[in-house]
Amino acid sequence: MATQQTATAQTPTFADLFGGVSANIQRVIQGKAAVIDLVLLCLVGEGHLLIEDVPGVGKTSLAKALARSIDCSFGRVQFTPDLLPSDVVGVTVWNRQTGNFDFRPGPIFATIVLGDEINRASPKTQSAMLEAMAEGQVTVDNATYPLGPPFMVIATQNPIEHEGTYPLPESQLDRFLMRVSVGYPDRDAEIDVLDAHGDHNTLADIGPVATAADVQGMINAVRTVHIAPALKSYLVDLADASRHHPHLTLGMSPRATLSLQRISRARAAALGRAYVIPDDIKALAQPVLAHRLLVRPEAQLQGITSSDALAEILNSVPVPAGAVS
Repeated sequence: MATQQTATAQTPTFADLFGGVSANIQRVIQGKAAVIDLVLLCLVGEGHLLIEDVPGVGKTSLAKALARSIDCSFGRVQFTPDLLPSDVVGVTVWNRQTGNFDFRPGPIFATIVLGDEINRASPKTQSAMLEAMAEGQVTVDNATYPLGPPFMVIATQNPIEHEGTYPLPESQLDRFLMRVSVGYPDRDAEIDVLDAHGDHNTLADIGPVATAADVQGMINAVRTVHIAPALKSYLVDLADASRHHPHLTLGMSPRATLSLQRISRARAAALGRAYVIPDDIKALAQPVLAHRLLVRPEAQLQGITSSDALAEILNSVPVPAGAVS
């Protein structure tokens, strides 16, 4: 009995695993703890992540550091204008020895997949990832191949005004659970970057601190986090307000509502709670929803962004009282 109790006591909790992976990534990405936590919430919330920022701020390094922190398979797709869909999902080739067609899987067949500079590829190649991201499978030559779980796509892109980029269509943006920006580090953090990265690659210094099974266990734990009926009504009220907002031509989809519920559960679990509170929803609304909303052209001329409209919605929709039970 004592041995069993000791083993139980040594089992890492959700918060232990979450904090351990976050601390490991922070050895590579300095001064961005909040961004790293969002990336991990996206992972355990069963979503895909879009990192949008200017070149050189650590987008690719962040994705690589996450992959190295977990003992799992990692695939990378470097998107270029001449990339073909088969370069992403795989291709069927004729095997002369067996007399059959063999499927050779592409880099999408991994636990964590980095799609680097996704908006440099043509829309046809971008769309090759839609089925994988939405359904966890790919279809090649009428044959369907499952992916994961766990399975996560981390796509990076430069701002769309940069030369040589194709804007992602709304249908593909909606597949990403969250969109985040890394941003420039503050002064002290940038000095730490010079110290850490000045003479070697810090990615080589880190190794796995969790397994794919640990991640799947965290995902399963997130599914059990309680969300009160009043908070579900609050989510629907936010969606309805977005669909009738005067500055928006495209509001929250049902997928967006589900995504916000899922990621709110993940945040609650990371903070050691078995239930969601309104602050979980409000804290994650911007990274989960802003990229899914489409601003009317006349509002764009006034300088209004989707983030501005979302802030108005969050301020106008009342939070239900006593909404945790």
